[in-house]
Amino acid sequence: MTVATTSTKTAMSLAEFLAFDDGTDVSYELENGELIAMPPESDRNQRITSVLFAYLLRLGIAPECLRMNAELVVSGARATVRVPDLMVLSEELLAALEGAKRATVTLEIPPPALVVELVSPGQRNIDRDYRYKRSQYEARGIQEYWIVDPLTQKVTVLQLQEGLYERMTFEGEATIESEQLKALQVGEELTAVKILDAKA
Repeated sequence: MTVATTSTKTAMSLAEFLAFDDGTDVSYELENGELIAMPPESDRNQRITSVLFAYLLRLGIAPECLRMNAELVVSGARATVRVPDLMVLSEELLAALEGAKRATVTLEIPPPALVVELVSPGQRNIDRDYRYKRSQYEARGIQEYWIVDPLTQKVTVLQLQEGLYERMTFEGEATIESEQLKALQVGEELTAVKILDAKA
């Protein structure tokens, strides 16, 4: 996800972030207390996210368990809120969000079962998705984290094993191996090329 930094004089707290409203439609993340404006995604990344959303529906994931661009609070020295491109909620998380005024997954409720991030050009974006978010999602206890990278034409699947992520990388016609999808016991295979070509 491409980002542009907004300068702030003091670190913003989580409460301040959740109460923040600048009167625009701009979406923000909070990174170590710093407000980060999130520009619109590229058309390619939007297509990939839409196609992946549709595949997950066809694979049997209930529509109410899928979220695009919902807020996810992660641990850190200062308040940090990520806005993943796509999340799959567990039944426990779905129940915890029932009736919530804001689609924010706080630290007090269960983490999503699966988080997907699409990589945008630029070293800062690459570092953010492959390094910083990886450690944050790992610490948050998210069972699977997918990094969909149109730049390298690869899908990296990180699965939580004994508190640490184990990495698998898929490209071309390789079938995505996912414990979250395996549990659905469905017939349709999801491959790296199906995701990255963004064609239904």
